Amino acid sequence: MRVLIISPYHGGSHQAWAEGFSSFSRHQIEILSLPARYWKWRMHGGAVTLAREFLSRDLSPDILLVTDMLDLATFLALTRSRTHRLKVMLYMHENQLTYPLSGEPGKGAMRRQRGERDLHYAFINFSSMLSADRIAFNSCFHLDDLFEDLPRFLGHFPEFREVESVDTLRQKSTILPVGINWEGLRKKIDMVGARETEVPLILWNQRWEYDKNMGEFLSALSTIAAEGLSFEVALCGQAFQSQSEEFRPEIDRLGSRVIHLGFADEMLYHELLTKAEITVSTAFHEFFGISIVEAITCRVFPIVPARLSYPELIPERFHSRCLYSSRQALLELIRSAITDRGSTVSLAEELSEYMKVYDWRQVAPAYDRVLDEVAEDHRRCGGL
Repeated sequence: MRVLIISPYHGGSHQAWAEGFSSFSRHQIEILSLPARYWKWRMHGGAVTLAREFLSRDLSPDILLVTDMLDLATFLALTRSRTHRLKVMLYMHENQLTYPLSGEPGKGAMRRQRGERDLHYAFINFSSMLSADRIAFNSCFHLDDLFEDLPRFLGHFPEFREVESVDTLRQKSTILPVGINWEGLRKKIDMVGARETEVPLILWNQRWEYDKNMGEFLSALSTIAAEGLSFEVALCGQAFQSQSEEFRPEIDRLGSRVIHLGFADEMLYHELLTKAEITVSTAFHEFFGISIVEAITCRVFPIVPARLSYPELIPERFHSRCLYSSRQALLELIRSAITDRGSTVSLAEELSEYMKVYDWRQVAPAYDRVLDEVAEDHRRCGGL
């Protein structure tokens, strides 16, 4: 079957998802995309540009697989001469209704609205969900989070609120986690070499933006450092100059413990993953958590909040060692991981094996089956 992936914001985890599925699916995949910048304009104008591109090219898909960054209703309207008989699956990497806002009005995605959520983007997600034949979410948490808030969102409107559509949308929704190349990643790490460090290395491998709450992470490490415990820290992830300056005082307090600061290219990142023993998340937001899954795959021990998508990612028998629900519990888990290195390394090895469930070799066939179901529904209705 010919599948066309439409990815208006094609970079980072969105690009890795599309290319990963393309590599492991048994279907024939093509990707129609735009660069990963100006996300608001991608949600507004991306559908127009991609519709023009679609109509200008010799593309003949059997089914469309599109992401939440696409205004699907507009795209289908503009391409109806060629897409009116096509089935569509919408993949929800994230949504603009429950994505957390910054506590400071001048920061974050809605800084131009002074911290007020622009509900037009949430409505684009809603209308795209209505336009799709099947909706896939990257985690149970994400699905439940959105459907819990959607009736409240619709209830704000003056009349014809369409709240009854929520049940219909939920019925055509499913869970398809993001995949990773588990075997490929492990091979790359093993090629770099064995983990040999005098003190444990703690890795931050997430963005530096407000929703990842880096300040809480640095504050916790400063507390641990003041207690005299020995560790090093690598601060990776994408950061802008303003963010680097914002966290400079906390970083300076850690001093020579910081062995890496700023974005790491692929080779250096794999080297740091090989050396790291511990990774920590203090996020306010995580609909899936690909960076944590990758770190665990590389035998890095996770310490993460007991909320968001993390309880799904971490097998239940490890929850007491990996999940925290307070600052004090966070500090205790970090202390334990640093002082009991043997247990930390052993548990990390066990957890790495569990991450095989996210290997594209396991996940891609599940995607393929859902796409087959959507196509088969169409055939039964005489559409193909």
